[in-house]
Amino acid sequence: MKPLREFDIAFVGLKPGVHSFHYEIGESFFEHYEGERDFSNCKATVNLTLDKKTNFFLLKFEIGGTVTVTCDRCGEPFELQLWDDFNQIVKLVDNPDELASEDADPDVSYISKTESHLHVADWIYEFILLSIPMQRIHPNTADGKSGCDPKVIEMLERMNQQAKEKDNPIWKGLDKFKDN
Repeated sequence: MKPLREFDIAFVGLKPGVHSFHYEIGESFFEHYEGERDFSNCKATVNLTLDKKTNFFLLKFEIGGTVTVTCDRCGEPFELQLWDDFNQIVKLVDNPDELASEDADPDVSYISKTESHLHVADWIYEFILLSIPMQRIHPNTADGKSGCDPKVIEMLERMNQQAKEKDNPIWKGLDKFKDN
């Protein structure tokens, strides 16, 4: 049995025009992919709009949901909202391997005209990963304060103050040029 078969779209039977697909992505989806993940508890939703044209498809992936990540500032886990969208163009050609090696555009993919299914799982995987920001910090609370652990924030402020006290005095004269 082919893994992730529910992510195959049989486009041959689709009429030209816009078609919508909805996917619920959980932890079991990521078991089919190798490599370490720096998030857990993924509860993502993917709304895919496929606009079928004569010799190509316009795909729009709308990613939503939540994942649990570790805060880069305080080290505590928190739930991060996912919200992003991505476009992908898929062209039907006679020689997809040759064109794929020549074209460096990541937003354009090529499949053979003899294909009958479009496998979207790899794009969903990639776009969920791209929806997670590189820097992950607790969002601020409603009153504007940091959502990080207050003890950790206090310790970081003390360490920052100690570092400022240990500054070499020969560099103090350079502060006047800082804003120029």
